[in-house]
Amino acid sequence: MIRQRRRALTPEQQQEMGQQAATRMMTYPPVVMAHTVAIFLSFDGEVDTQPLIEQLWRAGKRVYLPVLHPFSAGNLLFLNYHPQSELVMNRLKVHEPKLDVRDVLPLSRLDVLITPLVAFDEYGQRLGMGGGFYDRTLQNWQHYKMQPVGYAHDCQLVEKLPVEEWDIPLPAVVTPSKVWEW
Repeated sequence: MIRQRRRALTPEQQQEMGQQAATRMMTYPPVVMAHTVAIFLSFDGEVDTQPLIEQLWRAGKRVYLPVLHPFSAGNLLFLNYHPQSELVMNRLKVHEPKLDVRDVLPLSRLDVLITPLVAFDEYGQRLGMGGGFYDRTLQNWQHYKMQPVGYAHDCQLVEKLPVEEWDIPLPAVVTPSKVWEW
């Protein structure tokens, strides 16, 4: 149902909200201070991440995208992404940078991790796509200097999500109209 809400947004609404969310994210203090930022390529009605990626590049930030780990199933690697990056389609039908170990950044060197989500609630819980990739990535985020932040449309806010023991709440979510912090 939430995915249907975001898919129902017109291209014009998507473009406008992508710009608004990017502007808001660029003023979020952890992003302002960051040198390295991991983000995702949006699809399926997610907030358009392209405006934010371009603003991050213009601000001199190093941008990284998730790549399915080739040997450790269910885990992600983060590869440097720049305008000349070659993208390939992974087994989940999502574009990712072509794997080159020279472009991998360890989580310990990542300043901000911008996460996708299907829904979030007023307590910082996020609902992902069901693969657990980001829950595993976020498992020990406090041990790193990394700051996770969700990126979503306002219509993805729900009152309360069911919580499983492996779910990792986010300290913040940025939407086109607001920065939610817990």
